[in-house]
Amino acid sequence: MRRRLLQRARGFTLIELMIVVAIVGILAVLAIYGVRKYLANAKTAEATNSLGAISKDAAMAYENESMAGVILPQGGTAGLSRQLCLGASKSVPATATSIQGQKYQSTVAEWNVDGAGNSGFACLKFTMDQPQYYMYSYVVTNSTGQFTGTANGDLNGDGILSTFAIVGSVNTNGALNVAPNLQITNPEE
Repeated sequence: MRRRLLQRARGFTLIELMIVVAIVGILAVLAIYGVRKYLANAKTAEATNSLGAISKDAAMAYENESMAGVILPQGGTAGLSRQLCLGASKSVPATATSIQGQKYQSTVAEWNVDGAGNSGFACLKFTMDQPQYYMYSYVVTNSTGQFTGTANGDLNGDGILSTFAIVGSVNTNGALNVAPNLQITNPEE
């Protein structure tokens, strides 16, 4: 009887406790890695979504009729009807130090610095009103009829930039072709 009571009152051995602690530690490390990966993916979604919008806006602006709104005489021509928006004169924000490991709140004036003409983000009708992790630029090479939208970010603040880019160009038939995928360098920096 006394022997049965001692066996019931017996607890876990030191080895059993160490195994449980080791398993919990391994699970915690995996969970931390998974959460960090999830947060990084959520932050890079900003860049991919914004560059998708920039390429869509560039294609839409290109397809718009940009000729003058005047009556054409018989036998007359309207001139240039499709053209790429000219490149933005500045990135938003202007320097990468503004987004180094932090968010940046841009202003409407930064997106419209090139005016309401045929240039920059104003021509694309692209702005961001929420805080952003990335610095955005839009460059056009008129000699090749190619545009490049770029998002540079420094999510961990170490000075090494991650780069996301989308490219489009006007082909020989006058159609605008946009790359199906982004060019990505150091996505989690």
